[in-house]
Amino acid sequence: MERKITITPVATAIPKKIRVAAYARVSLGTEQMLHSLAAQVSYYSNYIQSNSEWQYAGVYADANETGTKENRPEFIRLIEDCRAGLIDKVITKSISRFGRNTVALLETVRELKDLGIGVWFEEQNIDTLTNDGELMLAIIAGFAQEESRSVSENIKWRKRNDMKSGKAKPSKVYGYTAHNDTLIIEPQQAEVVKMIFDYFLEGLGQTTIANKLNEQGIKSPTGCKWLSSTVRRILTNPKMCGNLIFQSSFIADHISKKQKRNKGELPMYQLENTHEPIISVEVFNAVQAELKRRNNFGSLYESEGSVFRKKIECANCGRKFCHTSNGKGESKHRAWICGGRDKRIGINCSALSIPEPTLMKVTAEVLGLDEFDGTIFTEQIEKIIAHDNRELTFVFNDGSAVKMHWQKRKPVPYSIIGSDKRVGRNICYSIIGKGNGKRKKKEVCEGGKD
Repeated sequence: MERKITITPVATAIPKKIRVAAYARVSLGTEQMLHSLAAQVSYYSNYIQSNSEWQYAGVYADANETGTKENRPEFIRLIEDCRAGLIDKVITKSISRFGRNTVALLETVRELKDLGIGVWFEEQNIDTLTNDGELMLAIIAGFAQEESRSVSENIKWRKRNDMKSGKAKPSKVYGYTAHNDTLIIEPQQAEVVKMIFDYFLEGLGQTTIANKLNEQGIKSPTGCKWLSSTVRRILTNPKMCGNLIFQSSFIADHISKKQKRNKGELPMYQLENTHEPIISVEVFNAVQAELKRRNNFGSLYESEGSVFRKKIECANCGRKFCHTSNGKGESKHRAWICGGRDKRIGINCSALSIPEPTLMKVTAEVLGLDEFDGTIFTEQIEKIIAHDNRELTFVFNDGSAVKMHWQKRKPVPYSIIGSDKRVGRNICYSIIGKGNGKRKKKEVCEGGKD
């Protein structure tokens, strides 16, 4: 019998297409740069889709973002899609487009490599999945970061030269619009600025001013609610009186790009009469003087009692007293309370709170004044020690001290009936109530030991 042989063909797996995405970025939002970004997106879309072995996974593009920032929205979305398993390969023009922070760049590339995702840097012809890819990437990324620092320093040098020569462009500020490198008054906002300066010179604090503006439905520079910090920035901005100050803040680190207030690290440049003022120089200077005066008394600008800030010390726990207030308007109650009375963090000092009007009255008596004077207090008193028995010790700058009770205890009628050997103190009866409703309460007298 003839044998019959049947051959079953081997199933050939259909090659799976590689899902490829591209990343593009420009650091400025100018028309020219945005055109360049659009060109990059078009180029990579065509480039990926023209390869029959690749599946188009999209182009992620960031506009007006620097390579040193970690909050690039499209870059973050790209990495999240990689983690979700939606992408197998990433293409980008160069290392500097992907990021200039060497450490962050290598961390990202290594994470993607662990996920089996390679990054191809077209300009340097580096594929991170190859054996020597990461080494070459580390070397070139180091040069890219140094190049970024050099470019940053060159830009700073050019800007500082512009500041010295008065050619620097003013930044937009509330109360003005910018037109042809010149600040032009915006009428409605300018009225708000005048209102803020008037309120402050009338004696209102920055928080109160912010609240009044919010109550009137006036939007802040950001379009949200006013804050005391926003009010302060307007009160201290010399642009309001027609002057410019350059380099009042600076970028200390070209990687993080964080702004830092200039406290003398770099020179500042002031230009006078550069644009139309909203308020006069005299009013601006008066506000600065008032700010300085109030700052000397602490952060509670609306109360002359603010001079007590960091001056009152608790005899029990050694912490400083802090200011507190309840209510509004005429019913507003101001007091000073020990910083050790905070149940939220598990501390509850027994020190009593001291009403601010009472504290000011007692202080005036100690200083021999008819009414409280914050300036004299600051000049003469070093600190106040608050005791449990409503007693205050005023320590003068010359080392002398005066004790004063800030509230007298009401006398309690009692009769001594004997002594208690366990405590070594007199036992008293407090008489409570009137007529037939009178009753006796047994307690230890203040008289002390026999």
